[in-house]
Amino acid sequence: ARRREREREKKRVKSFQMKLHTSSRQVLAPKGNAARQTSQAAIRSPRNFNTSLSASVSCSKSMSMSLNTSRKNQAARGPSSSRGHVVSPVNAIAKEVMLAEAPERLCREEDKGMREKFEKSIREAQNQICKAISDVDGTAFHEDTWTREGGGGGISRVLSEGNVWEKAGVNVSVVYGSMPPEAYRAATGVDKSGLDPTDRVPFFAAGISSVMHPRNPFAPTMHFNYRYFETDSWNGVPSQWWFGGGTDITPSYVDEDDMKHFHGTYKSVCDKHDPEYYKKFKEWCDDYFVIKHRKETRGLGGIFFDDLNNKDPDTIFEFSKECMNSVVPSYLPLVEKHMNDEFTQENKEWQQIRRGRYVEFNLVYDRGTTFGLKTGGRIESILMSLPLSARWEYDHEPEEGSEEAKLLKYTRNSATWV
Repeated sequence: ARRREREREKKRVKSFQMKLHTSSRQVLAPKGNAARQTSQAAIRSPRNFNTSLSASVSCSKSMSMSLNTSRKNQAARGPSSSRGHVVSPVNAIAKEVMLAEAPERLCREEDKGMREKFEKSIREAQNQICKAISDVDGTAFHEDTWTREGGGGGISRVLSEGNVWEKAGVNVSVVYGSMPPEAYRAATGVDKSGLDPTDRVPFFAAGISSVMHPRNPFAPTMHFNYRYFETDSWNGVPSQWWFGGGTDITPSYVDEDDMKHFHGTYKSVCDKHDPEYYKKFKEWCDDYFVIKHRKETRGLGGIFFDDLNNKDPDTIFEFSKECMNSVVPSYLPLVEKHMNDEFTQENKEWQQIRRGRYVEFNLVYDRGTTFGLKTGGRIESILMSLPLSARWEYDHEPEEGSEEAKLLKYTRNSATWV
C-alpha cells in the first residue's frame, strides 16, 4: 500500500511539473495577443514612462516623477511612431548609437522654442558643473555620447577614483517617445471622447541628473535632477507641458552650518520666484526620499517639485535654470570645507553604511532607477548614481549620543534648517 501511494505521489509531482513547464513556456514565449500584451506592458503611463525612459537613456533620476496608482498601471497598446519615427514596443527605447564626440544638438532640427532652449540650458549646466568639480578634484570626467534613431540621445560624464570624489556623474538626455490616449488623460487631466485607443500621443522629454560621492566622510553626497516634458498637439488636443526637478543633500555627519548654507541657497532661489515654493518643495523632498523599510530619509533634504505648469512656461524655465545654476554655490563650498578633514577608519565605515542606505533607496524605491532597469536602457548610465562601495552590518545601531546617532535623529525627524 505504501509503495502504491509513493507511485501515485510521483505521478502527481510529474503532472504538476509538466503543467508548470508548459505555463513557463507560455509566459516566456507567448503567442498571438498574449505576445503583444506582454511586450506592450513594457511601456507604461506617461509620467512613469517619461520618468523611466529618461532614466534608462541617461541617468537613474533624470526624470524621476511623482506617480499615482493609475499612472503606474497604464499600459501601452502597441508600436508607435512620432513624426514618422518608430519607437520600440518591447524596451520602449531605441538602441543607442555611440558617438566619438557630442553633437551640436540632441533635439531634432525642427524643434525650436522651449525644447531647444531647455536642451541648451541643461548642456550649459553640465559643462559648468563638470568644470567646477574637475577644477577642485584635479581629475577629468570620462564622457560617453550617443544618439537614437528618430532623434534624441544623451551625454554621460563620470569622474571615478578622483582625488576628492570617489565618484561623480553628470548626465543629460533628450528623449522622443509616445503614449496611449488613456495614459495621456491620466497625465494631463485633458479628456476627449471618441479617440482611437490604439492611437499614440507623441511626447518630448529632456533632463539633467547628477550624483556626487566624495571620499571624505565629512563631505556630503549631493544629487540633483531637472527636467522638461511636453506632448505634441494631437487630434485636436493642444500640447501639454510641465517642469520637474530638485536638489538634495546626503551627509554622513551633520554640520548644522553646512545644512543652513545648502538649504539657505535654495530658499533664496525659491523666495525670488515664489514665496510659497521653498516650504512646499522642501516638504515634497522630505516625503519622496524616504527609505520606508528603515523608517528614515536617505539624506537631509533639499527641494523637489513636479508637474509644475501653473505659470507661464518661460517663468518656470527661469526658476528651473536658476536652480541648476545654484548647484555649484550650494554644494561646492561644503566639499572644499571638509575634503581635507582628518577621519578615522570608523568614520569611513559609517560613511559606507550610509552609502548602503543610498543604494537601498535607489534600487528599491527610486522610480527612475527601478523602471529604467526593466525597460532595456543603458545600464551604465542608469546605475551611475550608485557609489563605488557600500557597507551593510547586521543590526547596526550607533552608540547613543554619538555623531552617528545625531545623523540618524535627523533622518528620522525632519528638521527646519532656515
